[in-house]
Amino acid sequence: MKICYAGNLYNVCYTTMIMCATLGMDLYVARPEGMEPVQEIYEETMRRAEATGAKIVFTSDFDEALKDADIVYGMSHYSMGQAPEEVERLKKAFHPYQVTMEAMKKAKKDAIFMHCLPAYRGIDVTDEVMESEQSVVWDQGENRMHSIKGILAAVAR
Repeated sequence: MKICYAGNLYNVCYTTMIMCATLGMDLYVARPEGMEPVQEIYEETMRRAEATGAKIVFTSDFDEALKDADIVYGMSHYSMGQAPEEVERLKKAFHPYQVTMEAMKKAKKDAIFMHCLPAYRGIDVTDEVMESEQSVVWDQGENRMHSIKGILAAVAR
C-alpha cells in the first residue's frame, strides 16, 4: 500500500510516518524543498521502516508522491495560531501541493482521499475533491469521533 501525504510536517505527518513504517506501508511525503521532519522522529521512522521494509520518501515532486498511491492524505498547510506572516509563507510554499481532481487522477484509479479535518477548502484541497466519490473524510471524521468517545469513557472511570 502506498500513501501520498500532502501537507505541513507536524503531528499528523509524524504519526503517519511512524504508522506506515511500523506496518510496512510505503509513504511519500510531498513537501517544498527544505522542509524536513524533526530529526528524532525521522530517525525512529527509518529504524522501523528498515525492520518492516516500508519505503518512506520525502520529495518535492508531487507527481512522484501521487503516482500509484492508494491513499492521498491531504493536510492543512499551516496550523491554527501561527503568525499571519508564517501562514502566508506556508500557503505560498504548499500551494503546488493542493489536492485537486487533477492531482487525484495521478494516483491509482480507485485511490481514496483522506483528511483529518478541518480542511481549508481552496487552500489545501478543492471542494470538488472533498465532495467527490473518492473522499472518505466524513467517514474518517465519524470514526475519529467514536475513537475519542471510547478514550474518554476509558479515562473517566
